[in-house]
Amino acid sequence: MTESAGPGTSGGRAGTSGRALDGLFLAVSAGVVAVVIGFNALNVFHERAEAGRPVAFWEPLVWEGSSGVLILALLPLILAYTRRVWPLDPPYWRKVLLHLPAAVIFSLIHVSTMGPLRALIYRLAGARYDAAGPITDWPYELRKDLLVYALLVGAYVATTALRSRAAPVLATDDTLEVRDGARRRFIPVAEIRWVEAAGNYVELHTAGGAVLHRAALAEMEKRLVEGGFVRIHRSRLVRRAEVAEVESKPAGDFVVRLRDGRELAGSRRYRSPLLPS
Repeated sequence: MTESAGPGTSGGRAGTSGRALDGLFLAVSAGVVAVVIGFNALNVFHERAEAGRPVAFWEPLVWEGSSGVLILALLPLILAYTRRVWPLDPPYWRKVLLHLPAAVIFSLIHVSTMGPLRALIYRLAGARYDAAGPITDWPYELRKDLLVYALLVGAYVATTALRSRAAPVLATDDTLEVRDGARRRFIPVAEIRWVEAAGNYVELHTAGGAVLHRAALAEMEKRLVEGGFVRIHRSRLVRRAEVAEVESKPAGDFVVRLRDGRELAGSRRYRSPLLPS
């Protein structure tokens, strides 16, 4: 669950802004968890009293508080894994499947640690608590933990996606800032050889491989035109300086051969930038 500049599709989601966002998300989550702990403890306290099984108020506080503290302790790992397996990156179904075992592992750690922690606090208070109690009731706890995991991941993804939309991709004279969730990667425009549409994304092809970025090809064309890029196909842009040869086809289409030997198909509709009539 580590993060670097290169995992995933378009580089690390870490970076300065990513760390700041994670810190803010953790702080807000801690506040929400504290409020939930208080309300749940009060509810349990009153429900037990009405049912004729009263307990001291510190006991439901320990039950709810131990659960909340452990969730917050595991939250940085959940965020790191979510950055690694970003649900908004295709293939979506595969990302969902990869999060299922992570949610189960989260629940196992949460429940298996919760009992011993409560037992320790009870012992310090001169009372007794069954440390194995929560794990013996894991099927019930698992249902709650799956919901908690989904809510945390969903809130984090929504927060980072909204932040990303609020700060769009920027192109300078020599650098393209590519954002992917909470991560950003700075790609020198001079390293981009060609760009290809991929559904709701574009692939930025460099010598180091392809970088997948959520943007429309038309948007990237506007941003990269000053860098010497031309459209050769409805789904493809190429840098003029990378073109070694252009071969016309009888139907009016053409093939662009790049300096590295790669061949790209061009459409007759877009032949004028490279093959003026």
